[in-house]
Amino acid sequence: MTATDQAIELVHAAARAASEKLASDILAFDVSEQLAITDAFVIAGAGNERQVKAIVDEVEDKLREIGAKPIRREGERDGRWVLIDYGTIVVHVQHEEERQFYALERLWRDCPVIKLPADVLPRTGG
Repeated sequence: MTATDQAIELVHAAARAASEKLASDILAFDVSEQLAITDAFVIAGAGNERQVKAIVDEVEDKLREIGAKPIRREGERDGRWVLIDYGTIVVHVQHEEERQFYALERLWRDCPVIKLPADVLPRTGG
């Protein structure tokens, strides 16, 4: 089984929204083979807590525009790692320090990478 077309559409919208707020190292994985609860993960980095919040707000705004509402959101108060669960996809916006420490991309490296649209800019975190 692979991620649904709807999940891919949400992944692309979330990645574009994160890119608009200058997120770094945006990646998406098809986790549908490993997890029954979701099809895909989007991971985006941010340099500080304010940028984490800006990325989260933009992702929620853009996905709301296409009819997607989050089922739940966690971590917003601390602003270091915010998880937004949309059911078919889960978006992780992480402060660069959390991203390096937890290394989600290493945990999910055996999963297929979802190709992101060309307008999602490949910024590298610092």
